[in-house]
Amino acid sequence: MRAMILAAGRGSRLRPFTDLRPKPLVEIAGMPLIGHHLCRLAAVGVRDIVINVAYRGDQIQAALGDGRRYGVSIRYSEETLGALDTGGGIAQATPVLGTDDFLLVNADILTDFDFRYLMRPSPGADLTLALIDNPAHHPGGDFGLVDGRLRAAAPRLTYAGIGRFSPGLFAGRIGQRFGLADIIHGAIEEGRACGVHHPGRWLDVGRAATLARARQID
Repeated sequence: MRAMILAAGRGSRLRPFTDLRPKPLVEIAGMPLIGHHLCRLAAVGVRDIVINVAYRGDQIQAALGDGRRYGVSIRYSEETLGALDTGGGIAQATPVLGTDDFLLVNADILTDFDFRYLMRPSPGADLTLALIDNPAHHPGGDFGLVDGRLRAAAPRLTYAGIGRFSPGLFAGRIGQRFGLADIIHGAIEEGRACGVHHPGRWLDVGRAATLARARQID
């Protein structure tokens, strides 16, 4: 199974830490933030990784190389900064991702989520999202979860930036700029979206306050 890590953002909320380096290379516990994802994916047997890059993408490619030091094989999808948004960035990478479902991970989170929960398909679903209890900075949440199916109605949980997606959701949209939320809401409306609740560790390291917290974790 392949995984894609979203690493193309500017990281404006994390300035000044991101003025000279891209957010995925901010160091946590002696390792680049994105390295934690690579290690956790490799540990469950996911070794074919696609990373999209834009802002200071050359630094990411230089730091990670082909992924060998992390036990994975990395390919890069290069973008123009701000041109595609999250959904468009994924669509751009679909020729590399192939025709099978893939895991998707935001580079700017720190979590102990077990990716094995998403490695088996959910029957009748085109996507499955990991959801967390609503953090202080996002009290309203994103999606409801009822009997394992995503719902638009409250009460809501927050999307963890981790999911399993069918590449067919992005078919015919290469070169377009659109958000991932468009894809998710469409799948919910069609009754083809599932979710799993993650009660464990999760931090949005795209924020200065949570970066400080992340750096206190052993």
